[in-house]
Amino acid sequence: MPASDVFRRRLCSSGRGTCLDNEPPKRDFLYPAVAPGQVYDADEQCRFQYGATSRQCKYGEVCRELWCLSKSNRCVTNSIPAAEGTLCQTGNIEKGWCYQGDCVPFGTWPQSIDGGWGSWSLWGECSRTCGGGVSSSLRHCDSPAPSGGGKYCLGERKRYRSCNTDPCPLGSRDFREKQCADFDNMPFRGKHYNWKPYTGGGVKPCALNCLAEGYNFYTERAPAVIDGTQCNADSLDICINGECKHVGCDNILGSDAREDRCRVCGGDGSTCDAIEGFFNDSLPRGGYMEVVQIPRGSVHIEVREVSMSKNYIALKSEGDDYYINGAWTIDWPRKFDVSGTAFHYKRPTDEPESLEALGPTSENLIVMVLLQEQNLGIRYKFNVPIARPGSGDNEVGFLWHHQPWSECSATCAGGVQRQEVICKRLDDNSIVQNNFCDPDSKPPENQRACNTEPCPPEWFIGDWLECSKTCDGGMRTRAVLCVRRIGPSEEETLDYSDCLTHRPMEKESCNNQSCPPQWVALDWSECTPKCGPGFKHRIVLCKSSDLSKTFPAAQCPEESKPPARIRCSLGRCPPPRWVTGDWGQCSAQCGLGQQMRTVQCLSYTGQASVDCPETVRPPSMQQCESKCDSTPISSTEECKDVNKVAYCPLVLKFKFCSRAYFRQMCCKTCQGH
Repeated sequence: MPASDVFRRRLCSSGRGTCLDNEPPKRDFLYPAVAPGQVYDADEQCRFQYGATSRQCKYGEVCRELWCLSKSNRCVTNSIPAAEGTLCQTGNIEKGWCYQGDCVPFGTWPQSIDGGWGSWSLWGECSRTCGGGVSSSLRHCDSPAPSGGGKYCLGERKRYRSCNTDPCPLGSRDFREKQCADFDNMPFRGKHYNWKPYTGGGVKPCALNCLAEGYNFYTERAPAVIDGTQCNADSLDICINGECKHVGCDNILGSDAREDRCRVCGGDGSTCDAIEGFFNDSLPRGGYMEVVQIPRGSVHIEVREVSMSKNYIALKSEGDDYYINGAWTIDWPRKFDVSGTAFHYKRPTDEPESLEALGPTSENLIVMVLLQEQNLGIRYKFNVPIARPGSGDNEVGFLWHHQPWSECSATCAGGVQRQEVICKRLDDNSIVQNNFCDPDSKPPENQRACNTEPCPPEWFIGDWLECSKTCDGGMRTRAVLCVRRIGPSEEETLDYSDCLTHRPMEKESCNNQSCPPQWVALDWSECTPKCGPGFKHRIVLCKSSDLSKTFPAAQCPEESKPPARIRCSLGRCPPPRWVTGDWGQCSAQCGLGQQMRTVQCLSYTGQASVDCPETVRPPSMQQCESKCDSTPISSTEECKDVNKVAYCPLVLKFKFCSRAYFRQMCCKTCQGH
């Protein structure tokens, strides 16, 4: 698949492709009739990129990558293909030209085929087992796949739906909390931490940011949470592909169902009453004092001091079990899971403290205040459920109404005005969910055209193209057209004279400053030594921009000078080894003796080393034996042991008879041995 298609797919599926939703304006352009590769051959394209001396290297497939000869006589590429129409050659095509990245027979255009969507795949596994997950289904642009320059498919490649929307069992671990805890066994900068979710300010709601428990820092452990994770604690919206998506109060992705003031999904606000009050009583000696009782089932609870003080809001049960700020102990501001809902206790440094919860509460609660100075006042409000048969809808009527006309969507060239249809209560004219009105009697939304006259002619000014030179004076151009919008998505091109204001410039000089000298590095030398750590060297010169002059090094910026020496290695050197000399002469002229040799530890360069293992050191001495001359003893001489020698039996025992001295002194004992 082309890289552009891959990029487009990723862009659109990540929620960042909404800028492509609008239809581009229609303009008539005069396109060239001749392919650019026929006007500028491969050598000319190389000169555009690498200078006047460059030319094409006959290397690789030119229609996929154009390789050019650089100033240092090396073949280089920008990893871009040659221009359409550039001459090419393959094993099967003697003369061809480049078309859509392939070499095709010269003068031919393969038929373009637009892509078509295949069928949707089966719905995948749900991302969560409870609490509202998502599953997805895919389709591919392969029926048929686009080819020959055909268009890619339009529309969604991936779709999502809600699944497993039932609440998780009581006491289940928070889904985001579990994702952070999965990193507990993974080292972070060489240490292990216990991670908790961090959802404070300045972070993306759908990134997995985790706080190191017991430490004062947090970090992003993953760029996106698992699909189906709530964007924040007090919202039903969920994260998909790292983007926050709306979920209705019915836990259905993209649903318009909304809670009323009583937290009834799709309700009309008639099942609860609003309670509001102000408490400013005080105790002369301070202490805990009751502010208000909050009945079970209350929703949208807000308790707030009117001004900053040294007093503290507290919360307890009917049984006097304190949940927040009890027993004269002040808790840190944070979220408290109390009575089936989350209470957010806030105590900013520059604002009065507050206590808030969405509810509903699962028990009766009592709001207290710990007084340490005069009570300047505490405001509270919450909605309490009321017993009423049915939903209350039977007691009031509902009717469809047209809203007033909206403003025109455009000032000229055709806009639209709309009258939205909404459902209202008959008693107080308040807006409610549409399902309270009869859908069969819903009138159509009114719509009318407005401001249909063409817009005045105006100049269309394109962006400046890149300057033809980076210094020493170049030129840059831009498109300038006189256009007039005649419809919501239609424009016409007029003569320049139809635009009454001064015609903007289409061409101007640029980069007129003189080119400074620049560093030019020659090729690297070979790595020396041939093994182990070493260095490569090269010559770095200060040259003019056209490379015709060489300047003193001081005229080029020292901070941008390329290195003239870098470390290198051609692999590990052989380890030191034991080297032995030849064996010396035997120490005995007759019989057993010893002979010696040199044993040295030498590196691969022949230098003495101490790194050879002693366990494999060869011996430097060994036993040797010299052949004795067999001189016959004359019969006139008597073979006997010399009397004064008393150790002849030992000579025989230790086999010293082979030595001439002992054989002579112990002749009789050694005879025959």
